[in-house]
Amino acid sequence: MSERSSWQRIARRIRVPLGFLFAVLFLWLARPTWNLILLSLILVIPGVWLRAYAAGYVKKNAELTRTGPYAYTRNPLYLGSMLIAYGFAWASGSWILFVALAVGFLAIYLPTIRSEEEYLRAHFAGFDEYARQVPRLLPRLSPARSELPAGRFSRERYLHHREYNASIGAVALYAALVALLLYRR
Repeated sequence: MSERSSWQRIARRIRVPLGFLFAVLFLWLARPTWNLILLSLILVIPGVWLRAYAAGYVKKNAELTRTGPYAYTRNPLYLGSMLIAYGFAWASGSWILFVALAVGFLAIYLPTIRSEEEYLRAHFAGFDEYARQVPRLLPRLSPARSELPAGRFSRERYLHHREYNASIGAVALYAALVALLLYRR
């Protein structure tokens, strides 16, 4: 097994626990203001929405999803996570968190995405063509053309993937920021 694929496996396993560790660091370093909290909504709300929207389309490990937000970016869930994370970094008022996020995304999410792409390439014949048409992370301005029938958002799929947890987490983090703000006054 190559060193790269070994790190990819490790990165996939540690990304969630590192997220919790990052939340502790976030709360320790955060110096929120009411203006920063309000401005952060510009990124957090679209990020939560994008994750919810993508979760209603994806059939993980069952099919190569190419419709909905997947016609614009191959990784709308990760893009949504990035929007949320950078929104909260903005709310924190800490440039250190911005830098830590950039390093974390490069070290953890890029190998994870590559590992997932290897899986998709091995299991779905149309992945290479899809990858040629749809960017890895930053979205296209118009949807990629597909010969497949258009998919539809599925509330059941959204609930199955428990994507509502992103909304709950965002509300909890905002509550923590407000509590910090009021406590430090």
